[in-house]
Amino acid sequence: MDSIVEGAQIFTKPISQTVEISPDLNGLQPLLLRLDRLIQQAISVLQTHQKSEGELGVSWLQQTNISSEQTSIQIRSDSLLAWLQKTFSLSDFDLDILAISLAPELDRHYERVYAYLQDEMSSKRPTVDMVLNLLCATIPEKLSRRQHFATNAPLINHRLLHLYPESSHQPSTLLSHRLILDSQVVRLLLHQPGLDSRLTDCCQLLESVLFSDTLYLKADVQTSLEALVKQDWEKQQPLLLYFQGTDSTGKRHTAQTLAKTLEVPLLIADLAKMVEDKANFEEKLQLLWREAWFFNRLLYLDNFDVLYLQDHQILYQSFLRELEKNHSITIISGIQNWIPTATGATGLITVPFTVPESSQRREFWQSYLQAAQITLEDGELDILSDRFRLTPDQIANAVATANNTMRWQQIGSSKNSQDNSHLKTETALPLFFNLCSAARDQSGHNFTTLARKIAPKYTWEDIILHPNQLTQLREICKEAQYRDLVHQKWGFADKLSLGKGLNVLFSGVSGTGKTMAAEVIANELQLDLYKIDLSQIVSKYIGETEKNLNRIFTAASNSNAILFFDEADALFGKRSEVQDARDRYANIEVGYLLQKMEEYEGIAILTTNLRSNMDEAFERRLRFIIEFYPPDANNRHLIWQRIIPENAPCSPDLDLEFLANNFETTGANIRNIVLTAAFLAADDGGVIEMVHLIRSMRREYQKRGQILRDRDLGQYVDWR
Repeated sequence: MDSIVEGAQIFTKPISQTVEISPDLNGLQPLLLRLDRLIQQAISVLQTHQKSEGELGVSWLQQTNISSEQTSIQIRSDSLLAWLQKTFSLSDFDLDILAISLAPELDRHYERVYAYLQDEMSSKRPTVDMVLNLLCATIPEKLSRRQHFATNAPLINHRLLHLYPESSHQPSTLLSHRLILDSQVVRLLLHQPGLDSRLTDCCQLLESVLFSDTLYLKADVQTSLEALVKQDWEKQQPLLLYFQGTDSTGKRHTAQTLAKTLEVPLLIADLAKMVEDKANFEEKLQLLWREAWFFNRLLYLDNFDVLYLQDHQILYQSFLRELEKNHSITIISGIQNWIPTATGATGLITVPFTVPESSQRREFWQSYLQAAQITLEDGELDILSDRFRLTPDQIANAVATANNTMRWQQIGSSKNSQDNSHLKTETALPLFFNLCSAARDQSGHNFTTLARKIAPKYTWEDIILHPNQLTQLREICKEAQYRDLVHQKWGFADKLSLGKGLNVLFSGVSGTGKTMAAEVIANELQLDLYKIDLSQIVSKYIGETEKNLNRIFTAASNSNAILFFDEADALFGKRSEVQDARDRYANIEVGYLLQKMEEYEGIAILTTNLRSNMDEAFERRLRFIIEFYPPDANNRHLIWQRIIPENAPCSPDLDLEFLANNFETTGANIRNIVLTAAFLAADDGGVIEMVHLIRSMRREYQKRGQILRDRDLGQYVDWR
């Protein structure tokens, strides 16, 4: 058989043009040359001392005078091979095993040689038996060297080398096990870039990018964080950072900026995908940390919250165990607060990613609007930055969406004008309203399963209330409008640990305008309105009500919405003297709602028909309490007038003043009466007349279980 010493020369060629290979093969050449000599000697012995066919005997090495003792090989101290040897405490014998296992990755000629030495054409990978035959002169030496393949041996324990049995179906001896060098070790020694194929389903490798235009942290925080990371990276000491917050884009871009500072790639792992493969979760964690460690990559673990789920507690413990072995800088990204543990996360630093303050948001709005060549008035810019608690990327998306919507509306409006020049065409909405709409669409998506979104339609022109009630509603809007000025610029936020939000109570019987008032406020402030029915939230099971409330306020934290808690009596009605355990927990539920409302920094509106059931402790923490009374005759007359649309065909003989003076109805009742009368008119000539309103009034009274008296109908008694 041909000698393969000459074959060693081919390894001096670069693996690829993008990877630098030194003349000594990154320190591997001495080992490979030694391997070639051992193989050459073994082949010579086999050819000289060939056994006769069928002859039984001991090892061919034992029959000869071959000695496996070799002079010590000097490994270049600055090579990755030397680093590997020092890091994992590998002996010279371990390095020989490593070289034998690595050789087929360099030249397939070694596969043919290994098959020849093992006298089996299918055995192209080295076995334990072949390695011991090459490296050991006697059976006692071979027996003593078996320890290098034990489970606690450095190569096996650190999973640098894997042993595979001859057959997966039958027990195999240790000698028959094949040796496969781990692909990460192969890539490390050969300077091969890329990502381990075992991680491609849950990881991605990003080249470092500097996002110079956008800072997701305050400038001083960003600067100190970069300095800390750079310092620990140069010292090669481990560091754990926990990026906490809902701004996933901001956290990831900050991680990419840190990677750029270190001039290394960013390795991103999605823990939510990793937990899907529970059987291999721990193994993938080990691969992940070693991938970052071996190849100088900044590791970023996304979606950490998935490990807090009850079903993943075993995986969570595995994660903490592997976290203890962290050798470099690791960034963990989650939404919930980090739960301190006795093991796994020593020295972890939490970096909060909160929504930028109003002044920062204003800068982002201005920057993206200028880029889109959009000009707004200062007051409109203030409203956008104050009202909508958005991240920089959400602001950029809102501007792009509003701009495209505006172009679409203008094109449609222009085409309609040309096609229907003789008709009145609707004009496009003002750009500011498109921006508000696009800003609202950026958040609140977690609310869809917890509350019902109400599209506000009513304005100040539609609602009829006493002047005092209207004044209070306008004051609520003013507080929302000047919230940033008072809390941030004037410094009142520093004096308040809680209660920075706007908590409001609407009290009054059904139909007096509580829901309409909430819609008017939402319309005025250009905010989404989410209606939560507390009667559906309250649970008979102890602790469930608190969980439901927590889900709502967690989803609302960055929703830029008004929370409208309807039927608050479901809780307040149970607030009483403690007589049994259920009373005590009912009071706890009210207290928990109060706590979450105080923590919430947006607008929360509650409605109740039973204000008398609330205690003073709750009322003290409300910013506004507005009583909604049934309308008097004058207001009822206004409601009758405004509830009928301009386009509705009405008889000039409608006596709305008579209806307002003689029937004590709420606004909701009047709406129902007018709507029913409209359908009666549609079936009776197509004009709404007094007879239709009287008949509809009778239906409304019947629905409420009341009797419509003849004396109240006056001259219209015959139409009942």
